[in-house]
Amino acid sequence: MKTLAAILVEQRKPLVIDEVELPSLGFGQVLVEVKATRICGSQLGEIDGVKGPDRHLPHLLGHEAGGIVREIGPEVTQVKPGDRVVLHWRPGKGIQARPAAYRWHGETVNAGSITTFQNLTVVSENRLTVISSDISFEMAALLADTLTTGFGTVGRDARLRAGESVLVVGAGGLGLGAIFGASLSGAYPVVAVDIHDNKLEMSRRFGATHTINSRQSPSFINEIKSICPAFDLSIDTTGSPKVIDDAWTLTSAKGRMHLIGVMKHSDALSLNTLALHYGKSLTGSEGGSSLPHEDIPRLARLFQGRGLKPEAMITDRCSLHEINGAIERMRSGAAIHTVIQFS
Repeated sequence: MKTLAAILVEQRKPLVIDEVELPSLGFGQVLVEVKATRICGSQLGEIDGVKGPDRHLPHLLGHEAGGIVREIGPEVTQVKPGDRVVLHWRPGKGIQARPAAYRWHGETVNAGSITTFQNLTVVSENRLTVISSDISFEMAALLADTLTTGFGTVGRDARLRAGESVLVVGAGGLGLGAIFGASLSGAYPVVAVDIHDNKLEMSRRFGATHTINSRQSPSFINEIKSICPAFDLSIDTTGSPKVIDDAWTLTSAKGRMHLIGVMKHSDALSLNTLALHYGKSLTGSEGGSSLPHEDIPRLARLFQGRGLKPEAMITDRCSLHEINGAIERMRSGAAIHTVIQFS
């Protein structure tokens, strides 16, 4: 059996769209038909080599989607054929299966526990969480990372309390999730900073009380301080050392700073650590420490119960054949959330 897929053959080059041959299902593996998958900034980082040279080329990409289970491998108990599922990169319940190995023109195409830039995918059981049939595939794709990471960073990692002040620098995909989570947790003010007005406008729709375009405001640090002199929680999604340094100076003496964005492997941050000895903290977030089997159903209940529509975060939709153009729109800042749709 074959499936159409986007293949990373060479870093800093367009993805190749072609058919790959699916492996047979092994212990703990599940065949899923992908219906909607989000293009995440992490995939742009993989393509651009943010973490350095890629030793696993060629390989498949994507780690957040909504889909339907079509077949299950030996010993799978958490899902069954016909289930609607969220496909997520954080491990949940079930078997941690070996990575799937696809074939393409006689060579192996690598994949991890989950890949989603393809119509059919072989996924490890513990990367799937069953959802109800009334949750859209697009919401499922957002629940896979954007929302669980954003809400997890403010809730699980930072343990945000109502009334605390929050600064989010970088109001793209994951930044929006953090802003939404902070707002629903009762934070005030929730200040969003970005260089793109379209992202700041979306931030206001999802709970930012104040927004600042740092490119258009040379004195944006003072502008931020006029809103709140120092923040209980600062979140960076950019991975830029200069931006992280600015956000650190805006974090209060006993405040917490959490890094969602991944710094380029060749960059470094210079930091005087004195403040760390007196209660200030700096922490890297790995997916908001989310537990998919707990957090996905909980957040789905919240959104449905309160009539919230996270799908409104999605600004761009495309087919798999259009993925390279969609990636360029993300790089330019024109797109905030891009979803690949499969008929």
